[in-house]
Amino acid sequence: MTVLDDNIAKLNGYLQRFRDTGILNRIAGADVPGAAGVFENITPVDRSVICEVAHGDATDIDAAARAAHAAFTDWRDMPALERKKILIRVAEGIEARAEEIALCECWDTGQTLKFMSKAALRGAENFRYFADQVVRARDGQHLKSPTLMNVTTRVPIGPVGVITPWNTPFMLSTWKIAPALAAGCTVVHKPAEASPLTARLLVEIAEEAGLPPGVLNTVNGFGEGAGKALCEHPLIKAIAFVGESRTGSLIVKQGADTLKRNHLELGGKNPVIVFEDADLDRALDAVIFMIYSINGERCTSSSRLLVQDSIREEFEDKLIARVNSIKVGHPLDPSTEIGPLVTEEHFKKVTSYFDIATEDGATVAAGGKTVGDEGYFVRPTLFTNASNQMRIAQEEIFGPVLTSIPFKTEEEALQIANDIPYGLTGYLWTNDLTRALRFTDRLEAGMIWVNSENVRHLPTPFGGVKASGIGRDGGDWSFEFYMEQKHVGFATGQHKITRLGAG
Repeated sequence: MTVLDDNIAKLNGYLQRFRDTGILNRIAGADVPGAAGVFENITPVDRSVICEVAHGDATDIDAAARAAHAAFTDWRDMPALERKKILIRVAEGIEARAEEIALCECWDTGQTLKFMSKAALRGAENFRYFADQVVRARDGQHLKSPTLMNVTTRVPIGPVGVITPWNTPFMLSTWKIAPALAAGCTVVHKPAEASPLTARLLVEIAEEAGLPPGVLNTVNGFGEGAGKALCEHPLIKAIAFVGESRTGSLIVKQGADTLKRNHLELGGKNPVIVFEDADLDRALDAVIFMIYSINGERCTSSSRLLVQDSIREEFEDKLIARVNSIKVGHPLDPSTEIGPLVTEEHFKKVTSYFDIATEDGATVAAGGKTVGDEGYFVRPTLFTNASNQMRIAQEEIFGPVLTSIPFKTEEEALQIANDIPYGLTGYLWTNDLTRALRFTDRLEAGMIWVNSENVRHLPTPFGGVKASGIGRDGGDWSFEFYMEQKHVGFATGQHKITRLGAG
């Protein structure tokens, strides 16, 4: 038996219960069928049905919001050390079921085991990190004035909605839910309809770890039904969302009447800028990793390569050779580097850019082809001879597709990099320190890495500018979103109070 055969056998064991019962909503610690019936969950590997999923709508969201509201006071008031212990047990539960999470995620999304084998452990890391912050989450400042001792503190905002995407659903769910729970909030989670498996595993793990019923509720459904109802519900105080920019705009509109606080982690069309003085071998590795890993389905992917003219031809030749050597295959095969795209709709979107590129005058230098006819597989693709005005340079393709754009000078590179609606990340490759300082100061992006791929450090702020989002995740920035600041002033003496109406 090969490793692939063994992984498929293990997966089938894990999936059998979902095939038997489907995936139900989890509200107030109980399994609840969807008020709108069921929908089918399809694997992108061979287009077969994984299982049926509860189709939640506004009725289910209302029940979940009420459950989160009812559970909030007790969870908020639970001693911080008790909440910390529960979150640590959640992390331990994730680690114990890491293989199950990884295999289910691969089959559900098409992501490869090469990357998803670590996704569950990253989710556990998120819970451990924020568990360690629980005790100090409410800490504030002492701001003395001449007449008052001013004290600030933070309190949890209340029940919150979390809406997560399909690309790395488990890790991104923990990224949002862990700090919300650590802050003392309760949660209604609406996972992406295309990837519901691991959201179900997460709520099971959390409750087994001792999370009280109603603190984390999961409602499956679609954006226009369950998602819209969550954003509009008056008991939900904030929405944390990861997804595309157009949906982020809708979420703001839907929450306007109830004055929702929003954290929006949205799209990107991120530049990686390679200067002639860079370590070109390391730059090549980073360029390839940041666009072709995770099937290119990541908001932080470096989907625009800006390469200096003097090295462009040599760099692109090496790039083409490497791209053509990337292994596309079954996501449960540990040697596979790119698996299928997540859904038929997304597959059609990504492949439509193959024709758009040639129509706009670019060259398909590698890839530009589908693979097989069973699932949603494409070859990793490289467009060259492109300009920044082309659709392939301006629009977020969200697949294993890289557009290479030449530049001559530092000023031109900066102009091209910023000439985009998005501003999530930027990657700069140069050994000139003064250039790096100048360039990063003027680059319009929320996160920038110099001579590095994206290396996430949990205490640092994560988020973008322009159409790439509002707000920041990570470290204390997460608590700033999930908690309200409170100021209390204590008089330190008999200061003068202006008397009115006293004659």
